[in-house]
Amino acid sequence: MRIFRHYDALPDDVRGAAVAIGNFDGIHRGHQAVIGEAGRAAKDAGIPWAVLTFEPHPVSVFDTGTEPFRLTPFRIKARHIEALGVDAMIVLHFDRDFSTIPAGDFIQEILINGINSGHVVSGYDFIFGHKRKGSCELLLHMGQEHGYDFTCVKKIVDGEGTVYSSTRVRECLKNADPRGAAHVLGRNFEIEGRVEHGDQRGRTIGFPTANLHLGEYQRPAHGVYAVRAGIDKGTETEWVNGVANFGNRPTFDGHDTVLEAHLFDFDGDLYGRHLRVTLVDFIRPEKRFQGIEDLRTQIADDCENARKILARP
Repeated sequence: MRIFRHYDALPDDVRGAAVAIGNFDGIHRGHQAVIGEAGRAAKDAGIPWAVLTFEPHPVSVFDTGTEPFRLTPFRIKARHIEALGVDAMIVLHFDRDFSTIPAGDFIQEILINGINSGHVVSGYDFIFGHKRKGSCELLLHMGQEHGYDFTCVKKIVDGEGTVYSSTRVRECLKNADPRGAAHVLGRNFEIEGRVEHGDQRGRTIGFPTANLHLGEYQRPAHGVYAVRAGIDKGTETEWVNGVANFGNRPTFDGHDTVLEAHLFDFDGDLYGRHLRVTLVDFIRPEKRFQGIEDLRTQIADDCENARKILARP
């Protein structure tokens, strides 16, 4: 998949594409349906398959005091979009100036003049343009007027009739329900970051950890999780089972919040390397212990529980 940071001067083998448009934070099952519909349209028409998205997320531009909320920061979003088979990803820089573009001008300048879209696909609730006046109705009307096809994908729901949404994923994570988040995403929620040096207390008590700060990621509930960790090895990723604590380590009066992952049966140096940690299941809330021996005993129990959880199909 090729990534473009502009919409003008695109190569000829990208112009004319079937384009799925949206923020797509999470790439959950609803997003996958929208992007997949563009893929079907591209295949039927024999044209390229593209995704048009925005970075940074508009919420972070207008509400600078908001708590971290991203489910898929750019690097991870791009990976999941590429995994769907998309040919090109067009990433537009979103700022306050960009937000003042009238919806009709957005369609004319970007979708028509810039991309020369053959087919545009959006979710039913996609809104855009100055004062959020752009809608599926406007996309349909201008498509009829200017010659591109348009598909509005209706809400995608699970077997209980509940809509797949990024908000639902965030609520599951806040409520210590990573399996619920996985149900909406279609995969385990994943945190990726560069392993940083910690205080190395884990190593001294027999449970060395790889430490990640979450940056702009949505914070899950504090506690202990069964995890799988993906170690970046260039073109490949080595997956290792483990257990992780997310929180501020109250036993040691910690102040910063960090994800500490202990990998089973692994002996290697991870400092400075990219690590992917997927939350598989919640084991227990974070708590303060009376001493190191109590903590060591609890971690051993957590490891045993995590191994049992990860051994299940």
